[in-house]
Amino acid sequence: MGNLKLACVVVMCMVVMMGRAKMVESVTCGEVTQELMACIGYLMGQNGSPSQGCCEGVRKIIGEATTTSDRQTVCNCLKADANSYPINYNNAEALPAKCNVNIPYKLSPTTNCADIRF
Repeated sequence: MGNLKLACVVVMCMVVMMGRAKMVESVTCGEVTQELMACIGYLMGQNGSPSQGCCEGVRKIIGEATTTSDRQTVCNCLKADANSYPINYNNAEALPAKCNVNIPYKLSPTTNCADIRF
């Protein structure tokens, strides 16, 4: 009987921890937009290079997108945001190199976010 109670406690702890892990890894469009607002001037062609704040935001979002679902969400958020601003896509494509980060897909309106895998 004691072993059964212990097993139940262990299973319950695992269920709780799995639920908490999923909550932590979720990335929202609001977060993506907020972190990348410092990039708008560069992405619209108003600035010759991205600011330090822009690159820090890019690193944070890429670092938080740790699952296929998160990466697809970030991609879809970027595409939605790009529809709200007159984006210079040459600057968008150059952003990863200028910020020294690896974005595992092309920043383009033609990117199929569903094809992105972790």
